[in-house]
Amino acid sequence: MPDQAHRLELEQRRLQAGQLLLQGMRQSEVAQHLKVSRETVRRWADKVDRGGLAALKNAPRLGRPAGLDQQQRQELALLLQQGAMAHGFDSDTWSLARVRQLVERQFQRRYSEVQVWRILGAIGWSHQQPAAQQRRSKRRTTREWAQRR
Repeated sequence: MPDQAHRLELEQRRLQAGQLLLQGMRQSEVAQHLKVSRETVRRWADKVDRGGLAALKNAPRLGRPAGLDQQQRQELALLLQQGAMAHGFDSDTWSLARVRQLVERQFQRRYSEVQVWRILGAIGWSHQQPAAQQRRSKRRTTREWAQRR
């Protein structure tokens, strides 16, 4: 889902195309000038014919507004960089369930793990699995710790 700045950038390009079309530039020239397909310019031209430049403006966003704004997402990224142990978890590995708990504690927002996954993707975090060797090493370390106890 594009962020607000990207939506505005796309709108500006559509409006520029509309202005060029209204000034008499051919659709193929507009497409070449703005580096978009002729089909895209044809759709924009149809909209301009039906509703003027206003028809090229962004439609209002539909659906439920985002729960975490951009500043809160940046804050979440900083919290995640501190590691899971800094937030009371017994290891530094983040899971969707742990991030979900962190978001609920810090921002008083409840999300499904799917939505948490989407938020993580939006702030540049990706799904990663520890290497098999690391998992085996961690299991061995855990077993050794349990035996000492």
